[in-house]
Amino acid sequence: MIGITLLIATNLTSTHNSQVELLETVTLNIEGTERRMLVRIPAGNSTNPKPVVFGFHGHGGNMRNAARSFGFHKLWDEAVVIYMEGLPTIGITDPEGKKNGWQKIEGDYDNRDLKFFDKANSWIHSKTTVDDKRIFCTGHSNGGAFTYLLWSSHPGLFRAIAPSAAGGRAAYGKDPITMLHVSGSEDKVVSFELQKRTIERVKRVNECSTEGTEWIPGATRWESKTNHPVTHYVYPGSHSLPDNVPGIIVKFFKEQM
Repeated sequence: MIGITLLIATNLTSTHNSQVELLETVTLNIEGTERRMLVRIPAGNSTNPKPVVFGFHGHGGNMRNAARSFGFHKLWDEAVVIYMEGLPTIGITDPEGKKNGWQKIEGDYDNRDLKFFDKANSWIHSKTTVDDKRIFCTGHSNGGAFTYLLWSSHPGLFRAIAPSAAGGRAAYGKDPITMLHVSGSEDKVVSFELQKRTIERVKRVNECSTEGTEWIPGATRWESKTNHPVTHYVYPGSHSLPDNVPGIIVKFFKEQM
């Protein structure tokens, strides 16, 4: 039986300002391994259906720096926000697997992260009323690859996804998905060309138009015969996520009503 332990709320000091944010630390026991996540459930009527945003850190990160760098809980008051934490995982820059990360394809590490996600999703449904038509997922780098994997492994679950600095073999979902992909034009960790090829694959799945239009400055949107447009936002930088991107992701998610 899966055990759930609710720990004392953790204080986080934002890197963007001095405000102290209060998030709950939740521990889920997944087949004998304790997995942690930071959660914000909006105050108020628990029966009012709420959108949910899952945010995944990159390789070497944790739930706390995901909360600091994304800050979705400060940008979208009505949303449930969940920052899950990975386990030591082999990565491009970490061949010994000493730092936290996420499985890259189904079957890796006995699907420990997919099982964690499933339990987290079940847990939040037991704690508040979730708007199942507005469940969103985003992540950076390895967390972006895991976002792609969740699209593949959980068809129909997400209203939209927003991976950044990610791509490759995880992005093999077969069902159309509304997507914002964020890239740095000078990314050398996950190459810009690989990311563009990944986006082209999603566009084929979604049956997108060949000609795009501007969504916001820096972002091109391709409409879709399946009503699942693809948007690509490109910033003039490398692998690190600029401070303005979380706000762009929230804007994108809010438009998916």
